[in-house]
Amino acid sequence: MENGKKIFVNGSFLIVESIARAGADTFVGYPITPSNYLYLYSSKRLPLTFHAPDEITTLQWMSGLSAAGRLPITATSFPGFALMVESINMAFMMELPMVIILAQRLGPSTGTATCGASGDLLLVRGMISGGYPVPTFAISDFKDCWEIPEIAINTAVNLRTPVIILTSKEITMTNRSFEISSLKEIKKVERKFYSSDETYIPYKPEKNLVPEFLPLSSNKHQIRINASTHDQKGILQHSTKEALENSARLYKKIVSNIKDFTLYEYDEDGNENLLISFDVSSVVCKEAMKDLRNEKKKVSLLVAKTLVPVPDVYYEIISKYKKIFVVEENLNGQLCEMLFGNNIPDNVIKINSIGKMISIDKIKEEVRKNG
Repeated sequence: MENGKKIFVNGSFLIVESIARAGADTFVGYPITPSNYLYLYSSKRLPLTFHAPDEITTLQWMSGLSAAGRLPITATSFPGFALMVESINMAFMMELPMVIILAQRLGPSTGTATCGASGDLLLVRGMISGGYPVPTFAISDFKDCWEIPEIAINTAVNLRTPVIILTSKEITMTNRSFEISSLKEIKKVERKFYSSDETYIPYKPEKNLVPEFLPLSSNKHQIRINASTHDQKGILQHSTKEALENSARLYKKIVSNIKDFTLYEYDEDGNENLLISFDVSSVVCKEAMKDLRNEKKKVSLLVAKTLVPVPDVYYEIISKYKKIFVVEENLNGQLCEMLFGNNIPDNVIKINSIGKMISIDKIKEEVRKNG
């Protein structure tokens, strides 16, 4: 990196190197396309690796490792992620930090393993029973492959929560020449464990609504970690006031701290047309925007990188524009639904595709016709 050389690399390599430098110390996984390179590189780069017999076991092992003070990651695709959902709920309730990289591919079901897509967003948004949000980021280019893993690791540790990173086949498996000299330094997360002599209360919230963490390996304090409704001491409860307040806190701690993990890219040009995208489709939007600006069209671009919860700043940006074009590689417009609900405003146009990337020409045609 000091010599400013270009390397021939795929996004998986950058993701793994970044997440290792940020402090992830354990990989647990079961191989599945298109996350194969993430599995391979993590097995070689992280200090500790467990090759699980299936994806259910993967998340169970990750939960145990996290409870013991490790910082685990995994990588999967939809069929594997579907098997993980129950255990992600468990880890969310127990407040265990970990990162799950979800390399999207064409569905439904097993779909097409080698065909990219951006179709898992609504699944991730609604996977926690009760509608609780799990912080979710989307990688849109190779620079994000380097920068987002660090932020994901910090979010997982600082909020004591699982974190999802969405990516796709075009990012994880495509090799390209990439200039790495401009990549910023990745700093290892500082983990602070409970150190007081006073009795440890595992779910007593601090000012940011996040309890201090103490690994199960402690010989000084009793530690309870509970996946069922519980009070601050981690004792099983039915529906007592304290237990319900503790469950509600799980929602509040994410949404009240969202400014700490809000990521987006905004290229502003007037207040007429706004392209909104995420994942690899945003690369195509950037090219279409350049061409349209050369045609004297006023076109701006919002690349959403924090997807769950939806940051308020997105709506502040959207409110400035006459026409909104939501560009995403799925059939029904999942980001569009997250932003606007089921009743899409008249000034919002969806640009979608399945089975292939959206073309630059298609985006330009829609803007010319409706903008």
